[in-house]
Amino acid sequence: MSRVLEGIRQVIVAKGKKVVRFDLAKDAPEPAELEAVLLGPTGNLRAPTMRMGKTLLVGFQEALYGEVFGA
Repeated sequence: MSRVLEGIRQVIVAKGKKVVRFDLAKDAPEPAELEAVLLGPTGNLRAPTMRMGKTLLVGFQEALYGEVFGA
């Protein structure tokens, strides 16, 4: 998991209607907390997962994508 988060400062996770944001530069959560939201039931990263600069975007929510991509 540490390789996925290498160089990442912000993690944004969409799970249904809920959006969870982590600022790793200011207040990094425990690894178990991150794994709980990043990994799916098979133990793989939830899809879709995108790395955009120093931000990791996980999961899909139309409103969040509009916010992130300015659409």
